[in-house]
Amino acid sequence: MDEEISIIDSNTRNEKIKNFFINNKKKLIIGTTIIVIGLFVYFSFSEIKERNKIKLANKFNLAKINYKENQKQITIIELVEIINQNDVTYSPLALYFLLDNNLIEDNNKINKLFNELIDQTNLDTEIKNLILYKKALFNANFASENDLLKILNPIINSKSIWKSHALYLLAEFFYSKNEKQKAKEFFNQILVLPNSNSVIKVESQKRLNRDLGE
Repeated sequence: MDEEISIIDSNTRNEKIKNFFINNKKKLIIGTTIIVIGLFVYFSFSEIKERNKIKLANKFNLAKINYKENQKQITIIELVEIINQNDVTYSPLALYFLLDNNLIEDNNKINKLFNELIDQTNLDTEIKNLILYKKALFNANFASENDLLKILNPIINSKSIWKSHALYLLAEFFYSKNEKQKAKEFFNQILVLPNSNSVIKVESQKRLNRDLGE
């Protein structure tokens, strides 16, 4: 008796499954098609992205290799194009090359390129903070106090590994302006910061002891 009931239950389940597929045939076909198309688009996009990355890497390496002092403009054009691609790896490297070799003298143009990376490129948080710090470092010799603070505030108000660097830059900025009290405040912040860079911490203490009466 139990065996017969088990057979009936099994047949009932099989019939229900069969009816489910018959009744939902169109939905299942459409659903499967969407999944297949989605996977195809995803892998196609990933492959295109990888190819573009390789092209960008080659373009960057060639720009460096072919760089000549008397052909700066060609290198500038190529590197700016790479920056505007908003690639998380090669766009920052392109800007660093421009800065390291002093290829662009117009400060406004450099700042626009910094902003392109900061605002338009999907950077890791700490990479973005590093670029903010480099922007502040670039502007430190001619920017106003407010402009420098505006650039560095996102780092100062965070727990970034670059926070002590930002504080040190501001401390030295105010020290160079002979605003010693402000400089002391920033140097002291470095000393109590838990994750301060060890070298920066030592230099801050030296500055306080030697030049700021502590």
